[in-house]
Amino acid sequence: LQNTGTHLFLTGKAGTGKTTFLKKLKEVSPKRMIVVAPTGVAAINAGGVTIHSFFQLPFGPYLPSASREADQAKNFTNKFSRDKINIIRSMDLLVIDEVSMVRADLLDAISDVLCRYKDRTKPFGGVQLLLIGDLQQLAPVAKDDEWNLLKEHYPSTFFFDSKALSESNYYCIELTKVYRQNDSTFISLLNNIRENRFDEETLNSLNQRYIPDFAPDDQQGYITLTTHNYQAQQLNNRKLAELPGKSYTFNAEINNDFPEYSYPTDNQLELKNGAQVMFVKNDSSGEHRYYNGKIGKIVFINPNKITVVGEDGNEIQVERETWTNVKYTINPDTKEITETVAGTFSQYPLKTAWAITIHKSQGLTFEHAIIDASAAFSHGQVYVALSRCKTLEGLVLSSPITRNAMIKDMR
Repeated sequence: LQNTGTHLFLTGKAGTGKTTFLKKLKEVSPKRMIVVAPTGVAAINAGGVTIHSFFQLPFGPYLPSASREADQAKNFTNKFSRDKINIIRSMDLLVIDEVSMVRADLLDAISDVLCRYKDRTKPFGGVQLLLIGDLQQLAPVAKDDEWNLLKEHYPSTFFFDSKALSESNYYCIELTKVYRQNDSTFISLLNNIRENRFDEETLNSLNQRYIPDFAPDDQQGYITLTTHNYQAQQLNNRKLAELPGKSYTFNAEINNDFPEYSYPTDNQLELKNGAQVMFVKNDSSGEHRYYNGKIGKIVFINPNKITVVGEDGNEIQVERETWTNVKYTINPDTKEITETVAGTFSQYPLKTAWAITIHKSQGLTFEHAIIDASAAFSHGQVYVALSRCKTLEGLVLSSPITRNAMIKDMR
């Protein structure tokens, strides 16, 4: 990355350090770098912006033939500011995090924008790409009507079938050491599922964790991973309503430009004493008291103070944290790309966490989790859910895992 302009696809199993690598790269790389991601939460976590906001792209399908015949890219980019154009022209490296969720047509749209303002003769305008993600995790989404339009141009929706990337040389580097799990048996089981090698022995080993009517102790901090958002919302709302005592609502402080789809937690956060919560940010104090995904229980709450006890028994006096929505600008003298803060979101870094969707759990690590994958509907969902857990013993299945739940796109 430092010494060449070669495109790289950095991949690896869940928990191998892909996010850590990106954080370090941002600290040490001298290249003029832009970091983007397909979703608002992923972009905030990666310290970047969303693909659609940076490249000012619509959310519908992007047809490569139309872009060439009707200059579709011009229609997408004719409102670019002079500053944005200068940023693109100065860019050395484009980092796309969570690339497994990026569609092929979206990658081609990115290429067309870059070509318009960089080098028209080269894919991606000659900008170096670093693509980070795991193809065995969550896949890109295309509704039926969108795929009906795209299938004439692409063999699949996956990013590697983009026409611009197909015209490019790139290397694949796989991180192999798993840091999230230490149990070799559990790691082997996860590898079998990830690589579509699940046999009867694998399923039997996994389904030993099927415990019907499992009722965890409130002190153990189990979180339920669901396939659908409504399931998680229903469980969280019911659990919060069942708690005795007064509820408190904490309003976020939002300044300037911070889009709603990027909110890391509720704008109006309702909590009670005894509520199970999850931290949604790493501790910015440097004391490492909590991390994104840490589970705890509220043991004291009033309008001005929240105290949470984690699974380790330590009390944490929770203070508001601030998230930034970054905007890239360019120094007119040095032509260097710099990050400026477009807006901020300040709130207690908590959300009720008796349940969360598998989709929103990507990138998180849990000590204890109950997994309901009976309604799994997309590639990688079961693997993502299972690989959130540190140990096999900390995992409970609310329904047995079947072969039908192991949805895998072999492309």
